[in-house]
Amino acid sequence: MHRLKCRFYKRYVLFAGILMVLLFFKFLYAGQGFAQVTRAQGANLRAQDWDHAVTSDVNGTRLAVLADGREYTNLDDGIYMDEHRRIMIPAEIVRDAFDCSAHLYDNKRLVIEKRDDILELELGKDYYIKNKQKRTQRSAIVKKDGRFFVPFEIPAKELGYTYEWDIENNTLTAQSIPADGSMELPYRYDLREKGRTPKVRDQGPYGTCWAFASLAALESALLPETELELSVDHMNQNNSFTKSKDGGQYTMAMAYLAAWQGPVREADDPYGDGATDRTLSAVRHVQEMQIIDAKNLDGIKKAVFQYGGVESCIYTTLQSADGESPSYNHKTYAYCYLGEEKPNHDVVIIGWDDNYPRENFRTEVADDGAFICQNSWGKDFGDNGVFYVSYYDTNIGMHNLVYTKIEDSTNYDEIYQADLCGWVGQMGYNQESMFGANVYTARSKEDVAAAGFYTTDRNTSYQVYLVPEFTDTESLNNRMLVAEGQFAYAGYHTVRFEQSIRIAAGRKFAVAVWLSTPNALRPMAIEYAADELTREVDLDDGEGYISAQGKKWVDAKEKFNCNLCIKAYTRKAR
Repeated sequence: MHRLKCRFYKRYVLFAGILMVLLFFKFLYAGQGFAQVTRAQGANLRAQDWDHAVTSDVNGTRLAVLADGREYTNLDDGIYMDEHRRIMIPAEIVRDAFDCSAHLYDNKRLVIEKRDDILELELGKDYYIKNKQKRTQRSAIVKKDGRFFVPFEIPAKELGYTYEWDIENNTLTAQSIPADGSMELPYRYDLREKGRTPKVRDQGPYGTCWAFASLAALESALLPETELELSVDHMNQNNSFTKSKDGGQYTMAMAYLAAWQGPVREADDPYGDGATDRTLSAVRHVQEMQIIDAKNLDGIKKAVFQYGGVESCIYTTLQSADGESPSYNHKTYAYCYLGEEKPNHDVVIIGWDDNYPRENFRTEVADDGAFICQNSWGKDFGDNGVFYVSYYDTNIGMHNLVYTKIEDSTNYDEIYQADLCGWVGQMGYNQESMFGANVYTARSKEDVAAAGFYTTDRNTSYQVYLVPEFTDTESLNNRMLVAEGQFAYAGYHTVRFEQSIRIAAGRKFAVAVWLSTPNALRPMAIEYAADELTREVDLDDGEGYISAQGKKWVDAKEKFNCNLCIKAYTRKAR
């Protein structure tokens, strides 16, 4: 890296010197039309040659973009400097980099929304549109190696960011204005109007609302870029929980998806036929799921705006589209329950309306406002399957799940795990932090590229370590740090290593995680036999160890009869 920087500086100094010589002769012979100057070698360097020299050096080393502290690099994310010396970023990271909504339509048009601004960039156009006004810009969006890229300067400039280029560190740094990056949300937003809601389906007489809501939220997160109808039957029958006629819950969906047990296409495992195909493989890999705090209405709205539908829940005595309930107004499709019953039905929040009239509810509520929710009782219910749930409903917004990172099923070759039931409970040492480590045996010569784990509350700091050759617990004290950071929300996360670590076939290796969760006494997610749904949990598929300080380690299964929720992702050695 140092040699590349030096080469860049030398070339820069050489070209600058040439320009200075030319300027000297220009002014020396100003006004003397008969004079002739012999140019030094290289003075005929064209602009495109200079641009190519600069971009070659910039792209030849580590290139980074820092947007409000979030880092993206050419090594991990594919950013690059183009021939016009613009930093190009993949369309799929615009959403998180600029804390906005960004979605690709018709495989050619990127729509970016933030506050009251709407940007539209279309492939092949030499302009983009901001709030219906055309702005000239060379190659506003380009396609390269099957991915869409956007000049960083367009969303940065138009969404209110300051930015500067650090030539020494090869880094472009952007800061939002205001500096806290706060997002002003519209008073009304409806994913139906954005083409980002899946079709309404009917669960029939079965207790499968949890699976319908989970997969509808997942389908929404894929839209409009990808339209998939996913199999509820497969999720319902191929998870690792004890089968129950009383339905399920969103944590079961999280475990099924995090384990790559699914999702699969509806066409490959149709609903309600009494059969399932256990040989099917997941058509997408869900690598991150965020749990939004209870009754965090702004957090839910922001998640809908940025990512798509949010799975949530209500309590209802309704059983079908034509049922009656004192909490539901059939005429206005308005619902509000103000009692103390726990939730018994899952729905998907697909929007909101802060001005939805309180008079529309049969129950007296304190103020206007409602979430727009999609149900799983067919189009005969509500407004073609959609209804309005008051912000003041007892249960809506209490348990909330959104899918924030969905990747192709080719992203990694192998997953190593010992927690097919996922986050069942938590453990700790009555303090905010602890260490956990899972040990696996490599099936072939592989590169360990990432780790997956749950955070059990907000603002959890983490450090991920790898032990390439595990022999006993003493090996865990020779761990190498491969990643660190912090997650704002609870949920499931995948952390990519800065550099993959190669493991020989048949060799034991360990992935260790240090977690620190503010005000928590048990920060580590575990799998164990906690209730009827988990009574058949398999605790013989893992080898895990825990430690308070990372020095003395004890066997998690032997001591506490549980598995740790720590996964490893690998790629076959090339």
